Amino acid sequence: MIKLTRLNQVPLYLNSDLIEHIDSTPDTVVSLISGQKFLVSETPEEVVEKIIAFRKAVLVDSSAHLAGARHLIETCAHAR
Repeated sequence: MIKLTRLNQVPLYLNSDLIEHIDSTPDTVVSLISGQKFLVSETPEEVVEKIIAFRKAVLVDSSAHLAGARHLIETCAHAR
């Protein structure tokens, strides 16, 4: 989920996997695959930066969990 800001300054939390495209008309319009559209105060570039940061965080978290699982498996294997 990424946090964006509607034009009326109300926060909007959006599942970035559902974004189909982002337009600048000049307001930024985020269009979802469902057809829903949201006007947000962030620029298209800022929205993309938030998506990239979110996905990087997910990958880092996943890598940490995998490393922990590998360590646990190796510890159990050496204990036998």
